[in-house]
Amino acid sequence: MPSPARDTDVLVVGAGPTGLVLALWLTRRGARVRIIDKLPAPATTSRALAVQARTLELYAQLGLADAVVARGRKAAGANLWVAGRKVARAPFGDIGAGVSPYPYALIYPQDEHERMLIDRLHADGVEVERSTELSTFDSSAESIRARLRRPDGSSETCDATYIAGCDGAHSVVRQQLNIAFPGGTYEHVFYVADVDARGAVMNGEVHVALDRNDFLALFPLYDAGRARLVGTVRSNAESRREITWEDVGKQVIEWMRIDVDRVRWLSTYRVHHRVADRFRAGRAFLLGDAAHIHSPVGGQGMNTGIGDAVNLAWKLADVIVRRAGTALLDSYEPERIAFARRLVNTTDRAFVAVTSDSTLARLIRLKIAPPLIAQLFAIPRLRRLMFRIVSQTAITYRESELSEGPDGGDRLPWVDLGDGGDNFAPLSSLDWQVHVYGTATADLRELCARRALPIHEFAWSAAMRRQGIARDALYLVRPDGHIGLSTAQTAERLAAYLDRWHLRFV
Repeated sequence: MPSPARDTDVLVVGAGPTGLVLALWLTRRGARVRIIDKLPAPATTSRALAVQARTLELYAQLGLADAVVARGRKAAGANLWVAGRKVARAPFGDIGAGVSPYPYALIYPQDEHERMLIDRLHADGVEVERSTELSTFDSSAESIRARLRRPDGSSETCDATYIAGCDGAHSVVRQQLNIAFPGGTYEHVFYVADVDARGAVMNGEVHVALDRNDFLALFPLYDAGRARLVGTVRSNAESRREITWEDVGKQVIEWMRIDVDRVRWLSTYRVHHRVADRFRAGRAFLLGDAAHIHSPVGGQGMNTGIGDAVNLAWKLADVIVRRAGTALLDSYEPERIAFARRLVNTTDRAFVAVTSDSTLARLIRLKIAPPLIAQLFAIPRLRRLMFRIVSQTAITYRESELSEGPDGGDRLPWVDLGDGGDNFAPLSSLDWQVHVYGTATADLRELCARRALPIHEFAWSAAMRRQGIARDALYLVRPDGHIGLSTAQTAERLAAYLDRWHLRFV
């Protein structure tokens, strides 16, 4: 077990969704955690909205998904408007059917989301230490020594085994590590507003509208008659220090016939696109906005940070409680930085296409893209592909050192077993486990019993074949639901993998 001489195993800096999920997952896996945040209270504005299917699958492992779905709002569809005319609609009701137990887009405001996570952490005996800032920290081969500024202005020293920077785009942890954060900032100023409104488009669906010099995205909120609007600030108002509702672009709002009765909250921002050069330096790690920031296209930001948190948490916990060798931690950066770079490049291209003032961009946005998108939305197979990409269920770590075999690194395919059951249910243990879809051999059962490695056998069905699962193959599943090893049932191959990573399950 960890040395009792240290204050904590992991010091988590930042209590947004990324830090909260990291702390929660670490706690459930047996690691000691301190989580600090410089703000005196949780945020009270909604900010990020979209909770993707992959995040809900990870939350289901913690027993959180049902609560999020109950309070969230399923968007029934997405609509594209161009110059006052609706040109395409993609229904969401069945877009992810057969891919995930959560085959839809869910709207759940970040402020409520954070409060839910804080409550679950409290139930597990962990409190967020508010008005507490990280001043500096030193890292040695053995530990982290951090200096904290307490709410009363006094200083405190915290000794930890690891430190996790979940402290946003201006991360103190990243700055202390002198890790570069290359990228840039888009030209325009954008606004985000939560409003009470009326109109035909207040129908529980997502609407994206494009025009020559303006765009608008509308997202339904949980309460009827409320929506999130994202759009552009008029160019003659961008330099003002205080921007009000009167300064936002109204052209699209008017031709979409949205009657705004009340602006509950308004904020402005510039969009950045950056990825840190490294996500790890010794015993320090970067996650979420501290590691990568990008445009809001596709609702990926918060979900990517949560994905970082889960990826790192089980690895840290396994090393801390000596269920695995320290080499396991080397896989965090290559797995997550590769995805972050792809994501930033993809959202960057999409965002430029939507917002650029260039003649070519306008031609593509207003003339070429709309009919093409309408045709693509009409093809079920392409809608399904779109769901897999946006929902993050297509994320794979095939290039990771942890991944072996033809399916190594892929997310375990979801299979509906009927009668309300599925093959994801055993993942709630948060443990490494073996899955066999068919019949396990005596040698494999004996090895798993000897190593105390859980093994789950599922009666073979045609649904498994449709999901790309091989009959009677061996799947070693990581705690995050990705496949570590896929192979024919060879106990020796499994034993070699476990020994390579020093995995123990007692």
